[in-house]
Amino acid sequence: MINEEELKILKSKALNDHIPIIMDDTLEVIREILENEKPSRILEIGTAVGYSASQFAKYTDDSCIIDTIELDEERAKQAIENVKKIGVESRINIIVGNAVDILPTLNNKYDIIFIDAAKGKYPIFLNESLKLINKNGLILADNILYKGYVMSDYNKHKQRTAVNHLREYIKEITENPDFESKILEVGDGLSITRIK
Repeated sequence: MINEEELKILKSKALNDHIPIIMDDTLEVIREILENEKPSRILEIGTAVGYSASQFAKYTDDSCIIDTIELDEERAKQAIENVKKIGVESRINIIVGNAVDILPTLNNKYDIIFIDAAKGKYPIFLNESLKLINKNGLILADNILYKGYVMSDYNKHKQRTAVNHLREYIKEITENPDFESKILEVGDGLSITRIK
């Protein structure tokens, strides 16, 4: 049983501590996807404090396993505690380390991969995800429009690398004939790519 109260506490604590978590409208779209797709295995790149992974557990069957990668050791520790409190620790595997190093070592195949980590690494994450996704699987990328910068003529030095890499990601998913992609303007932008 999922402890809804603990899930609510986790959400408000993350918001208070300015820890980026999935936005409500983005989560609503993903909930529909999870209920329609009925995945048996999900990979999340970017655990933070375990909020989205716990939500994914809530919207999938008890047999669905979620592997999630977190770079920050402190956050990963918090995530381990949080998924225990919420009661989903048997379904969520938290892997601590750099996704760039970890992804090539994974042996599982996934029905859904959710990318929500370093924006400048999205093209690398996409490339590695393609080796791990099942045929007909979905790759979702959060914050793909990055405060609107990606679709504007934004060129400030501070975020330029992230913006350019997100543009590269969008170009790849929209121009590759093996993919069927759409970009939704929910939250900070969500791309949904089905691998044909």
